[in-house]
Amino acid sequence: MLDGTGFGDHTLVVALGIDARGNKDVLGVAEGSTENEAVCRRLLANLVDRGLPVERARLFVIDGGKGLRKAIRGIFGDWALVQRCQFHKIHNVVEHLPEGKRAWVKAAMRKAYASDTPAHARSRLLDLARALAAHPGAVASLREGLEETLTILSLGVNGALARTLATTNPIENLQGTLKRVSRNVKRWQHGGMALRWAVTGLLEARKTFRRVKGHRDLPALLSALEARVGSKSDDQNVAEEVA
Repeated sequence: MLDGTGFGDHTLVVALGIDARGNKDVLGVAEGSTENEAVCRRLLANLVDRGLPVERARLFVIDGGKGLRKAIRGIFGDWALVQRCQFHKIHNVVEHLPEGKRAWVKAAMRKAYASDTPAHARSRLLDLARALAAHPGAVASLREGLEETLTILSLGVNGALARTLATTNPIENLQGTLKRVSRNVKRWQHGGMALRWAVTGLLEARKTFRRVKGHRDLPALLSALEARVGSKSDDQNVAEEVA
């Protein structure tokens, strides 16, 4: 899970890892002025330099930031699958709507994301897009990255683990601790100061870490990830042979 938070004029992008047993740990943090591709690449490249394998099926959960998305694709390529946060997508869509339509659109999107299959979820979301034709901004937001909001569902994950990994809530809870620890700081003198406070907050947050809900389903998720990435590799090999 990757997410950024602001400390004055500084943005700190944090990587939170979840292992095969469901344990969480902070993997790294990078400082910059915004959550742009360069900062995100620096964070991910540092993880690789410290031993994180590139050639392994891996799921990344993000809020949909373009900088994060480009950095993930640039470093991990087809080894990475991305789950876009469903809560952020709902928020982004309803921001384009008048107040009177927001509640039912939220309910419709939540119902779609609770579907049993990605095909059913996709059908419901596209039906909603057609119903919102009078609001092109909302339609464009809904369609943008739609498939990546269904990644978890397409991997056959459901129940508590799906609810955990379909949103960025776990890392946002971590960011909340960073804000709480540093709430009395009114003036950020430089990026180094922001990093020191962030590390203090991260160490504090680690004390409360618990295994993710639904962790018993992680082996099935790992198998599904490896099968999906393996099939993509096979398709690439066939394409190369044809060429």
